Amino acid sequence: MKLINFTIVKLTIGLIVGILIAYFKPFSVSISLIACICAIVTTLIVKLQLRNTSKSFWFGVLVYVSIVFTGILTTVSHNQKNFNSHYSHVSNKNPLKNSVTFRIREVLKPNTYYHKYVIDLLYVNSKKVSGKAMLNVKKDSLFPTLETDDILITTQPFKTIQKPLNPEQFNYQNYLKRQYIYHQITCETDELFSLSKKKHTFLGQAAKLRTHIKSKLKNYPFKPEELAIINALILGQRQDISKTTYERYSKAGVIHILAVSGLHIGIILLFLSTLLKPLERIKNGRTYKITLILILLWSFAIIAGLSASITRAVTMFSIVTIGTHLKRPINIYNTLTLSIFMLLLFKPLYLFDVGFQLSYAAVFAIVSIQPLFMQLWQPKWFLVRKVWQIITVSFAAQIGVLPFSLFYFHQFPGLFLFSNLVIIPCLGFILGLGILVIVLALLNGLPEFLATLYGIVIHLLNQFIGWVSLQDEFIFQDLSFNKTQLVIAYFFIIVLVRCLTQINYKRVALLLIAIILFQGVLINNKYDRQIGEFIIFHKVKETVIAKRKGTFLKFYSNLEALKLKRNFISYTIANGIKTISNDSIAPIYNLKNKYLLVIDRDGVYQVTRFCPDYILLTNTPKINLNRMIDSIQPRFIIADGSNYKAQVLKWKKTCKNKKIPFHDTYEKGAFVLKND
Repeated sequence: MKLINFTIVKLTIGLIVGILIAYFKPFSVSISLIACICAIVTTLIVKLQLRNTSKSFWFGVLVYVSIVFTGILTTVSHNQKNFNSHYSHVSNKNPLKNSVTFRIREVLKPNTYYHKYVIDLLYVNSKKVSGKAMLNVKKDSLFPTLETDDILITTQPFKTIQKPLNPEQFNYQNYLKRQYIYHQITCETDELFSLSKKKHTFLGQAAKLRTHIKSKLKNYPFKPEELAIINALILGQRQDISKTTYERYSKAGVIHILAVSGLHIGIILLFLSTLLKPLERIKNGRTYKITLILILLWSFAIIAGLSASITRAVTMFSIVTIGTHLKRPINIYNTLTLSIFMLLLFKPLYLFDVGFQLSYAAVFAIVSIQPLFMQLWQPKWFLVRKVWQIITVSFAAQIGVLPFSLFYFHQFPGLFLFSNLVIIPCLGFILGLGILVIVLALLNGLPEFLATLYGIVIHLLNQFIGWVSLQDEFIFQDLSFNKTQLVIAYFFIIVLVRCLTQINYKRVALLLIAIILFQGVLINNKYDRQIGEFIIFHKVKETVIAKRKGTFLKFYSNLEALKLKRNFISYTIANGIKTISNDSIAPIYNLKNKYLLVIDRDGVYQVTRFCPDYILLTNTPKINLNRMIDSIQPRFIIADGSNYKAQVLKWKKTCKNKKIPFHDTYEKGAFVLKND
């Protein structure tokens, strides 16, 4: 049976279409609800009127229209901003007069200067509200970090989360928007007032249990980095992992083991099934066993914080477990698609979650590609067969996630096969021993030798991954890969797998089309890069100018070349830059027969031979802007991030009065001018 003919696959595609429509073209909740009800009622009426609905074209169309509207409705209804109770509709017009009461929802990984949290808004000015926001609390060694379910109050204002100010920069604003977070509050510790420390929610109780587990483990000789890995592997908490360790796991191609996901849940399910197998001997024992497994799996998910990776993995394996219990033939594609449908129905914006995309890409690749590898060779020896299975599973998974890895991370770990071949067989032992260590620690019965042994195991794991990550010649980094290439790459993989399964004229033709399309994109990218750019980047307290032509990029700045490359690496990767040079800032630039004059802190702008079209103000020059405009009559004025904000606002007002376009990089981001 063809995959596309599966009903659940078609319904899931319809749901995804609805989610995409609602995300890019927002609807009101009322319109979405009315449209959804009308579509469903019309479908039911047609079903009652037609005898043979299964073969009715119009009935099928109405079903998919209904599911599309369901996708739209579930997307808009999950966004609390669409309701009048959202804090953004309630807060005072004067933000300095707002009193905000909130509950800590999630503790995030801190940065250099701030502890970071996701918060649920409870009250604004004593009025009950809904919605989520970010909280940034300046680090203070005398002030304890906040915990999940803590309720606090502050008078600090909401601030809009800043959009990216430079080309190809990570869009943090968009990332948070997909979590329904639109504002942030930044404050000092003395600007927060605690109201309650009680644990009110499941997440709060789970956080309390995790804190208790961590406190118990600290009584044993685990090093900080070992504790961080234990928390990530078993409790799904990665906040304590250092940046260096995280990068090592990423370069080694085993970053997936630090996020509790399908691999971990699958191992736990296998362990629980074996442990509870004796229950099958009693009456209705199979039902008791399945029920207990589901309770334990979801309890583990709650304890681990119900992250996206855990939720989707437990959902998928819950469906597999229930299907097995009902003794119905399980089609793995149906099971995977049903889990996607259920997740998106309750969490529609999981669709844009990187982990969600990587996870399902890997699983679909394993179930479709790995059997093809197994057909190539079927070893007779048990040990050889198991090693070959691990190799084929790892290789299939990497094929599945390769386009996403290139698009999101711009790198490919060449030693992924070697890393997984060593780690995956050991992961079951590491997880099993880790769970035993935690249980015994909670019961105050953990032997010292067992804790020491587990610490050694984690230390060896870190050492091995650290060694693999140092093999730079096998790590391919800074690879440029755009959205069009991503789509065509998956089209190519799908068609190739179909060809290998059963070859025919149509599939070969599609494969050739995919190859031609990919070559066309590469040619188009090369052509686009020949169109040069002149860029004034936004950099606080610094002036950074650049000229790009093809794969060559020249910076004009006082910063070191290495620091420039690090700060603007997203731009260099996206544009396939191969050569970078750096020079000091020139006073004049020729742009397509137009001139840009740089006026720095000295405020010198004597111009006699030409009239500049563009003026760049840097380092807050001491000038009278009115007089300067009257004197040299520029067509466009730019102020970069090296200027004081207060002065920039004054310049903006002056330019508005003079009716001259003004570009403030604090507000509009980098100034980009195409240069053929």
